Amino acid sequence: MVNFWAVLASAVASMVIGSIWYGPLFGKKFMSAMGMDSWSSEKKAAMKKSMGLTYLWQFLASILMFYVFAWLMGALGAKSAMDGIQAAFWVWLGFIVPLSLGNALWGGKMILFWLGIGNMLLTLGAAGVIIGIVK
Repeated sequence: MVNFWAVLASAVASMVIGSIWYGPLFGKKFMSAMGMDSWSSEKKAAMKKSMGLTYLWQFLASILMFYVFAWLMGALGAKSAMDGIQAAFWVWLGFIVPLSLGNALWGGKMILFWLGIGNMLLTLGAAGVIIGIVK
């Protein structure tokens, strides 16, 4: 059985980790790689207007991802923080890294690949700990 509170806490944690990762830690690198540093002030203002909806969709997608991850952890019999970290690592290595690499190789930028998989390793690790300890 999936604990929805653990899923919700994981989704909140992912937003916090993402805001730090793509903010003070690597925000300038991300913005440069995306070409955002050369946007006009009008384009930046338009993007800021749509950010609320973007964050909402990302949060809903995170809830779905962590629900499935929690289900998978339950199916694997993961019952501790260490079990959650191990499950997170294997999901990251087996799914996130190959999918992200494929996107980068077929038209993305390698800096975005490295930023994305680093963020996802931390995010899944945090979710693994949360889901592993909240029963």
